Amino acid sequence: MTDTVLPKRGRTMKPQSLELAGRPLHPSTLMMGYGYDPALSEGALKPPIFLTSTYVFESAADGKRFFEGIIGLRPGGAEGLVYGRFNGPDQEILEDRLALWEGAEEALVFSTGMSAITTALLAYVRPGDIIVHSAPLYAATEKLIDAVIGKFSVGWMDFHASAGREKIEATLRAARAKGRVSVIYLESPANPTNELVDIEAVAAVRDEVFAGVDEKPVIMCDNTFLGPVFQAPTRHGADISLYSLTKYVGGHSDLVGGACIGGKAVLAPILALRNTIGTITDPHTSWMLLRSLETVQLRMERAEANARTLCEFLRDHPKIERVGYLGFLEPGSAQRGIYDRHCAGAGSTFSVIVKGGEAEAFRLLDNLTLVKLAVSLGGTESLASHPAAMTHLSVPAARKAELGISDNLVRVSIGVEHVDDLVADFRQALEAV
Repeated sequence: MTDTVLPKRGRTMKPQSLELAGRPLHPSTLMMGYGYDPALSEGALKPPIFLTSTYVFESAADGKRFFEGIIGLRPGGAEGLVYGRFNGPDQEILEDRLALWEGAEEALVFSTGMSAITTALLAYVRPGDIIVHSAPLYAATEKLIDAVIGKFSVGWMDFHASAGREKIEATLRAARAKGRVSVIYLESPANPTNELVDIEAVAAVRDEVFAGVDEKPVIMCDNTFLGPVFQAPTRHGADISLYSLTKYVGGHSDLVGGACIGGKAVLAPILALRNTIGTITDPHTSWMLLRSLETVQLRMERAEANARTLCEFLRDHPKIERVGYLGFLEPGSAQRGIYDRHCAGAGSTFSVIVKGGEAEAFRLLDNLTLVKLAVSLGGTESLASHPAAMTHLSVPAARKAELGISDNLVRVSIGVEHVDDLVADFRQALEAV
């Protein structure tokens, strides 16, 4: 990225520097003001919520030019603010700031994480295509690929999240033999097993298997569990990073949102489809996400420190079979190698395998007091859930067994409470198991 960057499509403002005295500024610093000019909003220190559905053009020629960007006659989208389904000041400031975390050219925001995933896939997939994906995936994503997009004669093949290069290559070659492979969809770490995908290996194999092909499959990676602080898939070979902004970016369990991050060219079809079907987030949610981005690094680092301490307690507990935590990966293992190359931290969402089955897992969940029994993750509060009976209930039993989503697996997302209290809560809950 250059030291000065012009704002996004719709706002007229001075270029802003990404450097100070010759050194790059960290994204956590730029979250306080990047992409916003107080002079354009009566001197307000923070961006207002722009609650309007439409924007006034200064001339008919401006209106024509802006719509040429909207419909794709001009590259890069609208050059000005047009209409709430296309853009708005809060959304564009948010997109500017999200892109900084991965050093990407562009970001697009959406009403939910699933609307981001759906819009991205529909922008690239055609009837008869094959989607190759890692497994397991978030259950709604798997259902989207199999049962929804599958209605349009789109097939899929998968490889296990922890698969090595040989298995990844075999899957991609088999998929190419069946038809046009349009998307390679990854989720790393995988939900809920916390296994990492070797994004670099996937990108290298994609380039090898599809050498000479005009349209190589687009690599999309769901970065919700570790992003934006601890992993940047677009720096390791993914074309697009996908987010449920509901989770760590939002971070307060009070909104839903999603995002795609990547290069302008690869996001252009997704932007065009978003303009058509209207999956953009709303101004108020965008404003709340701007607020949350100011503290995302603080929150994620505190939650990670809490999770590490709690996992050390759980790992040695006699009623726990195993803890699926990235901070405990065995040195020299394939998973540790991926972690060392791709990740800057272990995050604060992990799996706990209780000795026993569903009954023992339920007893643990039912006896937690401070840690709330709820789905979702990445909030300031700690949450725990039972994927096999909740978020992944729709996944067939045989498929769950294949992917390691067992009845004694509990997914935990640690927040920013005092860690001593979290340890005490798990200690007393485990006494009932």
